[in-house]
Amino acid sequence: MRIGIDVGGTKIEGVLLDDSSSERQRVRVPTPAGDYRQTLAAVSDLVARLEVDTVGAATVGVGIPGAISPTTGLVKNANATWLIGRPLHRDLEAILARPVRLANDANCFAVSEAVDGAGADAHIVFGVILGTGVGGGIAIKSQVWSGANAIAGEWGHNPLPWREAADPPAELCYCGRSGCIETYLSGSGLARAYRSAGGADDSEGKVDAASIGAWAEQGEAAAIVCLDAYAGRLARALASVINIVDPDVIVLGGGLSNIARLYDKVPRLWQRWVFSDRVTTALRRNQHGDSGGVRGAAWLWPALSSPAASEAQR
Repeated sequence: MRIGIDVGGTKIEGVLLDDSSSERQRVRVPTPAGDYRQTLAAVSDLVARLEVDTVGAATVGVGIPGAISPTTGLVKNANATWLIGRPLHRDLEAILARPVRLANDANCFAVSEAVDGAGADAHIVFGVILGTGVGGGIAIKSQVWSGANAIAGEWGHNPLPWREAADPPAELCYCGRSGCIETYLSGSGLARAYRSAGGADDSEGKVDAASIGAWAEQGEAAAIVCLDAYAGRLARALASVINIVDPDVIVLGGGLSNIARLYDKVPRLWQRWVFSDRVTTALRRNQHGDSGGVRGAAWLWPALSSPAASEAQR
């Protein structure tokens, strides 16, 4: 049995899988935001609940909205800011009394789709998160590729490439820089583009990706203009990923991955910027839900591993 835990800003979700990838149990609890010790306790309690009916200790993989610094062993780049600077990996291993594998949540999403999802037939999968933020993860042969600095796949904090006159002015990103891909392709970036295209006022925060997608399907001009522009920016941004990583499959996750028109439009547009005579990279919708990283966290352990055996290989 394997347990996957996804630590998010508002919820912590856990899943229990068997080696055939069948889901035996899933539990979700609110995140004790701002409280590091209570976050550790919540993860520990979740593992205990999932493990009630298992024989022996299950493997545990954890996805977080950040990364572990290879230099310090502490959390960095987390939008769950109370985790930053904390020895989360060591503390989880101590409280759970077993080795734990930990990875960025976008990497977990990529692994989930690479193992038995939309990228199951692919050698290299680039998993994309389009939601509150913009993240990405790389899975090679169904295993995380995190890179020397534990930032592989973080395309959202590169500048939007091949800027065009119609692009909005650069916005300040939370990372401290301006013009990041995230500021254009996140949910809030899409909402700003919708307002700029003459869409409804969003002063109450009720305009979201699902609404804009539905309005476009109904023929609303502002929604169509907005999503056409969004597809163009997404095509440019993903073309730069293809030029560097050259993945077999790109799988979209996050709330904006549910906009159906992206899957036809973006691949027709990215050829212009990809440095190749033809592009065979497939753009696919996720198969395990737009936030399926919890399953990928479970698959951070290879099949048929035991915690003791895997610890011996570390």
